[in-house]
Amino acid sequence: MCVCVCIYVYIYYIILYYMCCLMQLVCFDQLYSIVLIYGICAYVLIDKMRRVVRQSKFRHVFGQALKNDQCYDDIRVSRVTWDSSFCAVNPNFVAIIIEASGGGAFLVLPLQKSGRIDKSYPTVCGHTGPVLDIDWCPHNDNVIASGSEDCTVMVWQIPENGLTIPLTDPVVVLEGHSKRVGIVTWHPTARNVLLSAGCDNAIFIWNVGTGEAMFNLEDMHNDMIYSACWNRNGSLICTASKDKKLRVIDPRKMEVVSEKDKAHEGARPMRAIFLADGNIFTTGFSRMSERQLALWNPGDSSIRYFEITDESPYVHYLNTFSSKEPQRGMGYMPKRGLDVNKCEIARFYKLHERKCEPIIMTVPRKSDLFQDDLYPDTAGPEAPIEAEDWFDGKNADPVLISLKQGYVPTKGRDLNVVKKNILGSKPAAHKKAEPASTPKKMTETPHPASDGKMDDVMKELRSMKETIRYQGERIAKLEQLVASLNTNDESEE
Repeated sequence: MCVCVCIYVYIYYIILYYMCCLMQLVCFDQLYSIVLIYGICAYVLIDKMRRVVRQSKFRHVFGQALKNDQCYDDIRVSRVTWDSSFCAVNPNFVAIIIEASGGGAFLVLPLQKSGRIDKSYPTVCGHTGPVLDIDWCPHNDNVIASGSEDCTVMVWQIPENGLTIPLTDPVVVLEGHSKRVGIVTWHPTARNVLLSAGCDNAIFIWNVGTGEAMFNLEDMHNDMIYSACWNRNGSLICTASKDKKLRVIDPRKMEVVSEKDKAHEGARPMRAIFLADGNIFTTGFSRMSERQLALWNPGDSSIRYFEITDESPYVHYLNTFSSKEPQRGMGYMPKRGLDVNKCEIARFYKLHERKCEPIIMTVPRKSDLFQDDLYPDTAGPEAPIEAEDWFDGKNADPVLISLKQGYVPTKGRDLNVVKKNILGSKPAAHKKAEPASTPKKMTETPHPASDGKMDDVMKELRSMKETIRYQGERIAKLEQLVASLNTNDESEE
């Protein structure tokens, strides 16, 4: 707008110049000098404005919170002191970690089930300690992993239409951490490969299909791990930890590829993610607790968005979406779950104290046609390689899909876990397992089939005992509550 004003004023002075010359009001040389000087100043100002006002397709992005009837209300969001998003979203479901008595639990709601959520709505409640992190499988929209203070990782299969009864039996329980598990994240391209990180400063790489820990990266971090992220093809991991170091790790070689000291000098948690081009983007704090490229953090009420380009200074501030209520956590919808007809480029699920509020980010466009520049091909739900291939050293880029016709979800296959004979296995947990299809030799154990059945029976018995113990505790609490209510009624009479 300033450029246009300068041009108009310059044209006005030129017209004034000729009028004055015709009327012989001023000296020709004086007015010529004035117009020439102003013209040079206008040119310099226009040139500077061109440099300051950077062209970007995201310049006019604006955020909008949805109406109350499209929010998820009356939810007891978890109050646990952990730096987590407490929310995970995919094109079918939104999962939210909640407060629960007698263990940890989280809600799984179909996206269309907005409004007030009844307190009796069924939950996923198999952990014996508070749930700290959850993550949807990128290759199956009905599979979600959870990490908890009970030192376990559990993987759950959600029914196609959501929960109708509480889900207490996970598909598989992954045990190996000695302290609480605060980070779980799926491999971006290999099916059934899961990463978990705990307060024991260890990272486990799991083959969920067999329930085994294939790698234990336990000697690479000297302090608590704040974040862990795969790169685009899943060949490397970047981590940020309490010792203020940023590490890039090759998990299959079990070695640190590169390391950066004091990526952020502040004592508060920092995060690091891989970008598509292989660069790493970090957020953290300075020594004076000044926010450094912080996109969002718990307790803030704003969402700041940036554009990352190849031009210096590489990270460009765009705008800020502000709201009145501070956020407890936030989930981010994958690209394939956005509404391309509304030019929606991002959707956040902001957690308040008692509700979940969707916030959409859109780019205004006059045309109703598909906007190719906003929606390049994005990662689809199909896994290009299997877990065994990745553990054998193979890499693959994500299978990309076009959003031109809108994303149409396909029915994902069920997660199958091949349970192995634990009694016949060696205690070493970090050796590679044979593929599930490889036949076992039958010379070492006389009756492997019966041993396998006995192992399954023992697991089921342990699970039943745990369920009975849990139900017994709940019944005892309810009896105490009823007795106290009866006592109060008698005293009032």
